[in-house]
Amino acid sequence: TAEVLCLCVVSVLWGGTNPFLKKGTEGIERVKECNIVRQVVAEIKFLFLNVQYLVPFLLNQSGSVVYYCTLATTDLSLAVPVTNSLTFLFTLLTGRFLGEELGGKRAVFGMFLTMIGVTLCVASSVGE
Repeated sequence: TAEVLCLCVVSVLWGGTNPFLKKGTEGIERVKECNIVRQVVAEIKFLFLNVQYLVPFLLNQSGSVVYYCTLATTDLSLAVPVTNSLTFLFTLLTGRFLGEELGGKRAVFGMFLTMIGVTLCVASSVGE
């Protein structure tokens, strides 16, 4: 259904951008200011003037908009598990693409179980 496709798009937008957001924040620990207010402002400035952070952030937030709109017509018992589990899967795969460790055989087995679970959720919702 169209709702499931939208949830998959959300998962790609969220999961695919998570590792890029992590990479985009590299160096923020070097931002130092004398008080908490200046520190927060300096960190926000660091992030939003950093294209490596800003582009994934905007894509991630567009996923939130799609998710919000999709929730209007989708059963929560389908939307939440499908989106969260696929987001996790896409985060792992994108991280691996960027050179991060996948986590070994257990992580791969976990991804396989996730796909089975998502398939069962989608199959049960289509039957209704």
